[in-house]
Amino acid sequence: MTLSEIKSALQTLETISFKLPDGSLVPSHFHVTEVGKVTKHFIDCGGTVRHEEVVNFQLWNADDYNHRLHPEKLVHIIELSETKLGIDENLPIEVEYQGDTIGKFGLEFVNNSFQLTTTQTDCLAKDQCGIPEEKPKLKLSELQAENSCAPGSGCC
Repeated sequence: MTLSEIKSALQTLETISFKLPDGSLVPSHFHVTEVGKVTKHFIDCGGTVRHEEVVNFQLWNADDYNHRLHPEKLVHIIELSETKLGIDENLPIEVEYQGDTIGKFGLEFVNNSFQLTTTQTDCLAKDQCGIPEEKPKLKLSELQAENSCAPGSGCC
């Protein structure tokens, strides 16, 4: 989900909810403590220099159980960050949320709720660092028998 997509989704809502990958909800008294542009300039294991930018939202729960972030307030925070930080509205969003440790999630909008999606690490240079391509999985029942013995043919 991009920044422009979340702003559009927020225009349609009266309340904001975030759902974790396990289906549980982020408590409704969460705060968005940060909206930022994160720039990552790095080299992968194959020697390719890479540059990535994302918009980062940090969700935090406080003991302020009466606090509710309304959609128009979050839109205001996002627009302020676009202006002050020069954030491109087409950048993808990542979300940080505190579980056992700080988790980093993707974001989708499903059934009027923001869904935190799992993210995974990956090797970006598999072809250069010796990682074999995954072999396709075949069902034995689908294999054509070449040079096989038929029952009663005398080859067995």
